[in-house]
Amino acid sequence: MLWCVLTPAPPDPQRSSAPDTPASPSVPIVPIAPEVGGWPALACWAGNYTSQVSLELAVPALSFEISGSLRLFGGQGALLARIREELPVTPQPLNLAVAPVARGALWLARAGDQRVYEDLSGMRAALCQVPLSVLPWPLSVQERLRGFGFRRLGDLIDLPRAALATRIGRPRVLDLARALGELADPLPWFQFPQRFVQSLELPAPVNSAPALLFAARRLVSALTGWLAVRMASASVLHWQIAHGRGQPPTCLPLHFSEPVHTPARIERVLKEALDRLPLPAPALELWLTVAQVQAQDARTQTLFAGGAGASAETGLAELIDRLHARLGVAAVSALACQADHRPERASVEGPLTDKGAGVIPYPQVGAGNTAIARPLCLFDTPVALAEHQGRPWRGGALQLLAGPERIESGWWDGDDAVRDYFIAQDRQRCWLWVFRSGGSAPRWFLHGLFS
Repeated sequence: MLWCVLTPAPPDPQRSSAPDTPASPSVPIVPIAPEVGGWPALACWAGNYTSQVSLELAVPALSFEISGSLRLFGGQGALLARIREELPVTPQPLNLAVAPVARGALWLARAGDQRVYEDLSGMRAALCQVPLSVLPWPLSVQERLRGFGFRRLGDLIDLPRAALATRIGRPRVLDLARALGELADPLPWFQFPQRFVQSLELPAPVNSAPALLFAARRLVSALTGWLAVRMASASVLHWQIAHGRGQPPTCLPLHFSEPVHTPARIERVLKEALDRLPLPAPALELWLTVAQVQAQDARTQTLFAGGAGASAETGLAELIDRLHARLGVAAVSALACQADHRPERASVEGPLTDKGAGVIPYPQVGAGNTAIARPLCLFDTPVALAEHQGRPWRGGALQLLAGPERIESGWWDGDDAVRDYFIAQDRQRCWLWVFRSGGSAPRWFLHGLFS
């Protein structure tokens, strides 16, 4: 096993003696206090790397076991580098220790030893150098040990355990055995919430919506970890910005064209939305709620990462999401086919978020299907053509290459259409889509262009 343990670093005497510097409203510092949900959010963030997460608020400490995730993230070095890079910024620095025993890693982290120990022997040697003052033992025990002349954990490790227990108590001896890996040390597993609702109180009022992105990253990283543990994705994120003083919160829903679970994509869309969001009053608190999730799509990955097909598909979906955030959902629409054979009514415009609900794809050309090709360019109103010796005329007689395809529809809505469609070519070798109307006086019309 390989445990990563995060715990607050001891205060720096030099920094604590320096004069206080007021926080800038444009770059808010994000608190990590348990009372504002900082540690539970950090536990959700750890879900990005493993589902085996333990949170002890009394210490406080966050422990997560990563040996089962090493291959998934490209090995130990790559995973630890990613954890250190993506570790959320907090006002009080966090120490990260890595060792095969969670309690041993915790004591190393409290001592400021942030090296990686892969085996028990290396961890034991490092623990020998840990000052006794960093251990979470009562002050009376600490003073008694100092009276004995003990300063480091190594002074205790080789002592007879029975005699040591009579002097400092059996619980401390058991702590020592668990930290060294001699006894099992079961941890309380963090229970990931069934519904994601997280808040973040800002230490200072923020007057500019774009400046909230820095603080929002903490909630986004917690969300993606929560989604990773549930193997889920989300299509709608509900953000709320609290202002206080009886001011109603500012609501900011984020809609995605497909379910998402990666922080980079969420943050890019969130940035677009915040850039255009006016704040009626200074922001005091952020809330993020996800009401519904969907199972992640188990797609087969390409042999080479970032393949052209996958990147083009993802790029288009992200472009749609950013347009939604910048212009609004109603301003971005798409065309979809509907069940009507009349070409001018064969497509319908609607929001992209509808996913084509209620529309039917038009039949494709293939075996057993007599439908002919359709042009991409259709005229709003068909253009009347002259006729010469029974053939359509447009700067010369048109050559009919394919057809006819009979379309007869619309009798139920009063716009009856009886047409015979042909693919034609003019003297300039342009491909045209023409039809001959039915009725007592048939006429030729140009309805679309192929090229």
